[in-house]
Amino acid sequence: MDDSDGMPTAEEFIEALAANGVFDSNPGLRETLEQLARAGIHPLQALSRSRAEEPTEQPRERVLESFDLEGIARYIAEKAVRNVVVMCGAGISTSAGIPDFRTPGTGLYDNLQRFDLPRPEAIFDLDFFRRRPGAFYELCREMWPGNYSPTPCHYFIRLLHEKGLLLRCYTQNIDSLECLAGLPREKLVAAHGNFDAAHVIDTEPEVEVPIAELKSAIDRGEEGWQALRASKGNLVKPKIVFFGEELPERFLSLHKSDLQSCDLLIVLGTSLVVQPFAGLVSKANFAAPRLLINREPAGTYSRLRNGFRFELSADEGQNWRDVFHCGDCDDGCRRLADVLGWRADFDALVEAKGAGVAIRKAPWALEGSP
Repeated sequence: MDDSDGMPTAEEFIEALAANGVFDSNPGLRETLEQLARAGIHPLQALSRSRAEEPTEQPRERVLESFDLEGIARYIAEKAVRNVVVMCGAGISTSAGIPDFRTPGTGLYDNLQRFDLPRPEAIFDLDFFRRRPGAFYELCREMWPGNYSPTPCHYFIRLLHEKGLLLRCYTQNIDSLECLAGLPREKLVAAHGNFDAAHVIDTEPEVEVPIAELKSAIDRGEEGWQALRASKGNLVKPKIVFFGEELPERFLSLHKSDLQSCDLLIVLGTSLVVQPFAGLVSKANFAAPRLLINREPAGTYSRLRNGFRFELSADEGQNWRDVFHCGDCDDGCRRLADVLGWRADFDALVEAKGAGVAIRKAPWALEGSP
């Protein structure tokens, strides 16, 4: 206990929540609170700050004729939508062979137990990396861009761009598959970093290292990364955000304006438990419809302030804009392309792996375009 103000320490507060079963159905919440604590933010302060900053969503007139993919497609065409923001997580890459994080038995955190971690999340803990870097380097070697190919879902995001409707794609993923699918880098915000750049840890100002140099070292195993460590004066890692590290400046500078100006939010393949990424759902323009394509509900209003309301009754006015499509992300995007009348373009992108395919913009996106 912190005797100076009577407030329990962050660790005591988190342990008290655990003892009362708060994390039993939402383990990601503990990750978020521990991340905040390592950054020097007491969970109680973060909770009160979040509630002060986010206005409570007030009921509005329904903006969708139907609360399904057909309703979303109709809205896109009738309202000439052209500022779509996409949020995506590990679920869009599972069909590429990359495991998600939390699926029991097959998720990344379960598979990482071969490294004898104190807890699965330690693979992305900076203190653990300083002590035992080998586990993270092995994970890097397995997940390095080029080892996997984009999925149909990635090509759907590319299709939104080609149609002239994509404002930005915010991804939690570090696999860089969005850009491998042909999405321009200016359209992507890698909220948790990726393999585009590398740096020496614990340096101020930051010392960057060519990413190719790090890859060469990791490919040579422990001898390689130890030699790189000796030459640079400390360990080198890709600019992937670890727990307790600041999110990229690009995320911090763009997300508020992007979410406020979006006219449709599409969320794909994420459990929406890690903050501050999950909070983007709450920051979306209150007039914009929100679509979640996922294997299970996530980010609902009972767990996330101003979260999805698709579990509530539209007939009684409790849901006026939120849609949940339950299922595989690839199938959901294929179905959405179908009802939008874009199936031929979608299939062409997937079959050609994004190369050499000419896509005509949506008619309303042609206005004022070069």
